[in-house]
Amino acid sequence: MTRIVRNIVLATALVAATGTAFAARQGEESIVRNPLAISMLADSSSAQAFMGQIDFKITNNSRDVLKVPYWQLPGASEESKLFQVYRNGKVATYLGPMIKRPAPTESDYVVFQPYETKVFSVDLSKSYDMGETGEYTVSFASVLQGARTGKGHRVADSMGRMASLKSATLKLWVDADNALKSLKVDVSAKGKPGSGGTNVNGVTYVGCSSTQISGAGAGVTQARAYTENAKGYLNGNNQGPRYTTWMGAYTSSRYNTVTGNFVKIDSAMDQSGGQIKINCGCNQNYYAYVYPTKPYEIFVCKAFWSASTSGTDSKAGTLIHEMSHFNIVAGTDDVVYGQSGAKSLAISNPDQAIQNADSHEYFAENTPFQN
Repeated sequence: MTRIVRNIVLATALVAATGTAFAARQGEESIVRNPLAISMLADSSSAQAFMGQIDFKITNNSRDVLKVPYWQLPGASEESKLFQVYRNGKVATYLGPMIKRPAPTESDYVVFQPYETKVFSVDLSKSYDMGETGEYTVSFASVLQGARTGKGHRVADSMGRMASLKSATLKLWVDADNALKSLKVDVSAKGKPGSGGTNVNGVTYVGCSSTQISGAGAGVTQARAYTENAKGYLNGNNQGPRYTTWMGAYTSSRYNTVTGNFVKIDSAMDQSGGQIKINCGCNQNYYAYVYPTKPYEIFVCKAFWSASTSGTDSKAGTLIHEMSHFNIVAGTDDVVYGQSGAKSLAISNPDQAIQNADSHEYFAENTPFQN
C-alpha cells in the first residue's frame, strides 16, 4: 500500500493487566489474574511511514502457559470488531463481519508460552473506513472470555470477573492527499453477496436447498414470534428476572435502549417483501454472520443447521442475534458469547450487556422461562 499519512502522533499503549496467580476459594473454579500486557505502535521511521498498519505486542508476564481464543486478539481484526476507531470524534465505519460463534475448540486457541511476546500486524484500513482526512484515534479492547492457563485455570480480573485486554489510544493524522481514499474498500463488495435467489413466504433464499429453506423458514417464523413477545414484555415496563438476567440492573436509560432495540429488531424481522435474505453459502463452523453495513443479508453456517428451531442458541435466536447487528437496526456488538458469558456481563457491565448481541438473543429466546 502507498505511504499516505504524515505528521503521525505516535502513542504507545501499555496495558497494566499484569499479575500473578491467586488462590480460588474452596469449592470455586481456580482462577489466575490476567498476566497479559499489550502495546501498540505505528511505524514512525519517516514522515510518511503509516500505511494503515499497526503493530501490537502482547506479552505473557507469567510462568504459566496461556491459551486465548484467536478472535480476542488483534490478528482477528478482519473478522471481529475489536477496535474503537474515530475520525474527528466520529465513529469510523466498521466494514468487516459480525460473527456468532460456538464455544472455542482446541484449534481456536493461540498459545502463549511463559514470558513469551507475540507480535500481531494489523491493517486497519481493511476493516475500517479510514479514507477521509482528519485525526484518527485508535484503541483496542477485547474481553478474554474462555482464556485459560495450560492447566485449565480461568483467566480473570482482580475481582474474579472475565478479564479484558485494552490498549491506550493511538492518534494518527491523515492528510488530504492520502491514498487510502482511492484504495477505500468497497463496502458493497464485502461478503460475496448472493444475487437473485428464491422468494419463499416473503424471504429471499440464496444458494439454499429445499431442506435448508424449510429449516431456515421455520427459524424466521419463530424469530418473529420471539421478537414480538420481547417487544411486548418491554413495552409493559416489566423489570423482572428476564430483563435483569440478560441486561443487568435497571436504569430507565438502559431499559429505553433495549426497548428501542427490540422495536427495531421486530420491525426488521417482520419484513415480508423479500428484504430478508438468507444466504446458505457459508461453510465455516460459525452459526452465522452479517456485514453490519449490508442489511438484511444473513449468512448462515454449519452450527446453524444443527441448532433447534427454538430454545437456547436456536435458529430463531441466531437470526435475531444477527439482525441486531445491522447498523440501521440495533448496531449491537459481540462483547461475549454464550449464556454464562452474557449473565456475567449483565452483572459486571450492564452498559455493555445492552449492546451485546447474544444478550438480546437470550432475552428473546427466554430459555429457561423467566418473568
